[in-house]
Amino acid sequence: MPNTDVTIIVVDPADVKAADAKRVPLRDGEEQWKVSELRDVIKTLNSDVERLVAEVQATESELDDLLHTSEGAGDDQADAGSTALEREQEMSIVNNTRDMLEQSVDALRRIKAGKFGECQVCGEGVGKARLQAFPRATYCVTCKQREERR
Repeated sequence: MPNTDVTIIVVDPADVKAADAKRVPLRDGEEQWKVSELRDVIKTLNSDVERLVAEVQATESELDDLLHTSEGAGDDQADAGSTALEREQEMSIVNNTRDMLEQSVDALRRIKAGKFGECQVCGEGVGKARLQAFPRATYCVTCKQREERR
């Protein structure tokens, strides 16, 4: 398991029923979610979680190796700077991967709780096409644009 605070969950797509698909909020003009569509999103998220856990483990291992690499007495400033840059890049990769993992797990939690597809700002639907393309989305387009302008 990765060294994160993320509690990994997996949602069984077979557990999704028609009532679950009907609970996903819609934007004006959208068609109701089909069970198969919600199951596809769950499969994608489960796959993402599995892949991201493996990535976190690999990048944490690489970072650990970099952090424990002793700098030799003969290292010049360029070598030390290069090593520091590598460490920073690995730390950035680990943090970004952890964030994506947390977002994927959070999306699965929202599905289980019946809150998937609800904008966390305005409470309206995030948008079916948006969720199918990016199932970790937590804001509708309008609220996301407002946030990005800040």
